[in-house]
Amino acid sequence: MKDVVIVGGGIAGLSAAWRLRHWDTLLLESESRVGGRIRSERRGRYFLNWGGHVYAGGSSATGWLLNNTGVEAIDVPGSLSGLSMNGKTIIKGRVETYPFRIPMPLQARLGMVKTGAKVALQVARYARIVGQRPGESAATRQQRVYDFLNDRSFKDFIGDVPADTQALFEPTVTRSAADIDQLSAGAGVGYFSLVWGIGGGLTQSIVGGPATLTESIAASLGENVRLDAHVDEIVHKNGPRGSVVVRYREDGVEQEVEARTVVLATPATVAHRVAVDLDPDVREALAKVVYGPYVSAAFLSDETGRQQWDDAYAIATPKRSFNVALNMSNIVRGHERERQPGSSLMTFSPGSLARDLLDHDDDTIRRIYLDDLDQVLPGFAENVVEAEVQRFPTGAPYCFPGRARLQPALTRRGGRVFLAGDYLGTLYTETAVSSGLSAAHEVRSVLATDRQTARRALADMH
Repeated sequence: MKDVVIVGGGIAGLSAAWRLRHWDTLLLESESRVGGRIRSERRGRYFLNWGGHVYAGGSSATGWLLNNTGVEAIDVPGSLSGLSMNGKTIIKGRVETYPFRIPMPLQARLGMVKTGAKVALQVARYARIVGQRPGESAATRQQRVYDFLNDRSFKDFIGDVPADTQALFEPTVTRSAADIDQLSAGAGVGYFSLVWGIGGGLTQSIVGGPATLTESIAASLGENVRLDAHVDEIVHKNGPRGSVVVRYREDGVEQEVEARTVVLATPATVAHRVAVDLDPDVREALAKVVYGPYVSAAFLSDETGRQQWDDAYAIATPKRSFNVALNMSNIVRGHERERQPGSSLMTFSPGSLARDLLDHDDDTIRRIYLDDLDQVLPGFAENVVEAEVQRFPTGAPYCFPGRARLQPALTRRGGRVFLAGDYLGTLYTETAVSSGLSAAHEVRSVLATDRQTARRALADMH
């Protein structure tokens, strides 16, 4: 019997696996690689990236994991708030000046100032809401964040605004993989707090690409990781105080493994389907978690000489097929003495932008992206030497109006199956890592109790 089976090899499952690596652990991943929505590949001095790209640092759970695994991360270099709209690209400057620097009708300019002030006021409130208070638990804090402006959508919050005004707000809000009429007002405000860097946030880039972290953890687990292992059912044996049986298929062969505990680190949609004897209200809450799609693409180029985008990390691109262009080579640019040839860029299309692309084949998507990239960054497309599209139909969970009501059921502990994943909170990869570490802590507590119970039973026999 295994001590623990971890179902799901994304960053949540891998975080749990790292903390439980000294126990008898088995990790089952349905895909042919670990990492989930974290995917990157090295290309010489650069890396291509298709998923998560910035991470929490400092005293965060992700910071602990990076330090503990010995994976290097640095502060994201370059401008985080570039903008390309209506034929003009701005790389640097204060975001509040953008309405006066981007060509747009006067009505839209005034609407941007008015709506921007409204959002800024709530961002200041959010910064106070999101902070950890003395003596409170992380769960209490997370519930307070979910409750913030959770009664309406971000679209309802900003109201009817001119088209260019709405277009300027959409790239930030829709990074959630939801459109502005789907995302809660509080979650939309939270994204602006994140992008504006108020109260901390995701500020770290992983040297060599994000997969450096996920692959390093998987390598430490060795043969305890099973890829292409499709879990069909997870069920308690002999009640919640007994063991857990995991039934899965590997190479077309049905397998079964028994464990003292399970960390279920899959998307909520999968967790709802396979964990058949969770409490009914927990399964119901899992079924109500909503995911939005996204499509991304990675581009490697071979241009020489300094380029317009060298000083930028992120450029928002309203009214394009993608809502942001990310300069993955910026981590190298920030530390080189002379500008070396080439760049690595990533495009990201969430929500309705993704739905517009998903029906196309990869060649068509690449062509659409390159046409838009050439408008945003003239000259880039002609130097592209590699381009690959990645589709995530179940992209990211988002906080919709009413989402706060699900949290008590999702975070209640019971039995020997422990949930982990980014759907359990509002801090993206940080939630995934922290929930994985928390689930691992619960597992270690159960296993320690089991050992003590077994020793007492053995002592009583003698």
